[in-house]
Amino acid sequence: MLLFCWPLILFAILFIKLEDGISSPILYSQQRIGLKGKPFKIYKFRSMSLDAEKDGIKWAEKADPRITRVGHYLRKYRIDELPQLFNVFRGDMCFVGPRPERPHFSEQFEESIPYYNHRHNVKPGLTGWAQLKYPYGCGKEDAIEKLKFDLYYIKHRSFILDLLILVRTSEIVLFGKGR
Repeated sequence: MLLFCWPLILFAILFIKLEDGISSPILYSQQRIGLKGKPFKIYKFRSMSLDAEKDGIKWAEKADPRITRVGHYLRKYRIDELPQLFNVFRGDMCFVGPRPERPHFSEQFEESIPYYNHRHNVKPGLTGWAQLKYPYGCGKEDAIEKLKFDLYYIKHRSFILDLLILVRTSEIVLFGKGR
């Protein structure tokens, strides 16, 4: 995977530096909730401005003004997710599974959405059934809808389903169907 992706990684680093300056960070990390509710740090290429959360934690929106010009393309082609391969190699994540959520939102959802904590019965993934079947969410109602797809995935998990999800994800990445 890294043999295929290294040119994209180099371009991402170069364009982030060109847009924000040589001393700007290229990566950021966040706490996320993984298997059995265990927190871990997720790594991504920085696609938002440096002060994106100066006013506190909030959902990313469809036309979020915090997203940089380079970040728009990194997100559209999912290049911003490539550093998460490190999380896969460390064992925090798998290639396929429910997307890991931030602790702040995860706690809220566990209290107010029945069965939300069942997502933590499997390792989170770089991609998953919910990401393919439901657009990017930004609130409780979207979390409820995505949970339905995550629970379907958990119940029907198989090599064939994982392969289907990886193929469909490849189409989204290659043809820029992402947001």
